[in-house]
Amino acid sequence: MAERIHRRFRNILGTSALALCLAGVAALADTLFTATSDGFIGSVSAGGAERGAPVHAGDTAVITGTGLVPGQAITLMRGTTVLNPDGPITVDAEGGFSHELTVDGEALTGLQPIVVIGENPAAATVAELKVSPDLPVSGDDLFTAQSGPVTRGLYQVAYSAGADALYVTSAVGRPPVRDSELLRLDPETLEVQAEATPVEAPAAPGRQPAPADGDDRPGVFAVYGVDVDEANGNVWVTNTRQNTVAVYKQDDLSLVRQYDPGAVSHARDVIVNETLGRAYASATGTGNIEVFDTATLEQLEPIVIRSAQRGGEFSVMSLALDEESGKLVTVSLSSPEAAVVDLASGEARIIPIPGAKSASGVAYDPVDGLIFVASQATDNLLIVSEESGEILHDIETGAGALNVTFEPQGRLAYVSNRGAGTVTVVNTSGEIVANLDGGSLPNHLNADGKGNVFAVNKSRGEDDAEGDRIWRITPVAAE
Repeated sequence: MAERIHRRFRNILGTSALALCLAGVAALADTLFTATSDGFIGSVSAGGAERGAPVHAGDTAVITGTGLVPGQAITLMRGTTVLNPDGPITVDAEGGFSHELTVDGEALTGLQPIVVIGENPAAATVAELKVSPDLPVSGDDLFTAQSGPVTRGLYQVAYSAGADALYVTSAVGRPPVRDSELLRLDPETLEVQAEATPVEAPAAPGRQPAPADGDDRPGVFAVYGVDVDEANGNVWVTNTRQNTVAVYKQDDLSLVRQYDPGAVSHARDVIVNETLGRAYASATGTGNIEVFDTATLEQLEPIVIRSAQRGGEFSVMSLALDEESGKLVTVSLSSPEAAVVDLASGEARIIPIPGAKSASGVAYDPVDGLIFVASQATDNLLIVSEESGEILHDIETGAGALNVTFEPQGRLAYVSNRGAGTVTVVNTSGEIVANLDGGSLPNHLNADGKGNVFAVNKSRGEDDAEGDRIWRITPVAAE
């Protein structure tokens, strides 16, 4: 009899509607323990009112859910306080919801846990709302900053003392990337002297270029990371989308060698050691630093870094090199750790860096043995003693601290805060010297060893006058 009734309602309502109906019945039952799901279905994130915008104390934040169960009732909590006091939020027919809330003006910076409780079916998860520091622009009278537009999609910059030139990479969009350039610039005028377009890349397996704009050009080996090889007159670049690297000539930007896809998994940074004749490329998502002979261009055995955390995975990001001591320094995106590699032995010493999450940028001062770590999720710069592993200073620099470079003459660290749109200058005592306007989405910086720091940023669109620019930043006293 019960089966006949069940079958009759299924025919009338359909399977999905019947499931929701039965879930509603369960919710009315005299128990707290209603129907559950096998884990939390979908995802919930927290961010600014505008996509990519940081959240500061006093701002409006948006909690967004996607891929959830239609009709599910959602309650949001911070501690014991319900953030939707007017009643549960109902997930829409597409499995989504959006809820605005005001972050009070006294909110402390950091990753604030938002508990997400679902009912019908019952499940729970935690979303992190990042409240970022809001540092005003300051100290611009202590520096001169010359800037100029370059091209769309700037990523990294490197300075060549031998050629007295800047080398800049650019790439626009997602695969298949059709617009990418390697450029040489005059470091004084910041004008483009030469440019090269990477060669055509094979289509990625399972991906078909079907652009909505009708652009049927093939994708190229787009260039991202960059460094110079003075000994051989070359420029090394990473091709992140194709998991590989390439080598160009410094003088005319002609292609020397394009390595096959797969040589370096998700290649991010590349750095050249002229003393040893080696190029090192970070394979983000793994603990591998791939190694190449800069004279023969042969790929050698990689350096493999393993996390010291139980069950942890070391994911290499930026690279910093001291040729004199033979030390290569990197940080992990996926675990709060840095690593110092002895290039003579290939052995890595792991240094815990609590207070860093999603660490991405690293710089090194061999004089005082200091490691500088910039972390995107914690919006800070850590200054770490290489010898003891002690965190000497923890400085909030601004939303999305992405990369850092150390300028040895002025003994200052420069941090690009991508979310905040600033470049924060910090001395070795952990004091903020200046917080400079970096335009839209500051991305990468590089010191030239002469007192200057060159920085590039990205744009928020084709009509963004503050994006896709290069800066030369110089302390007034160094001029």
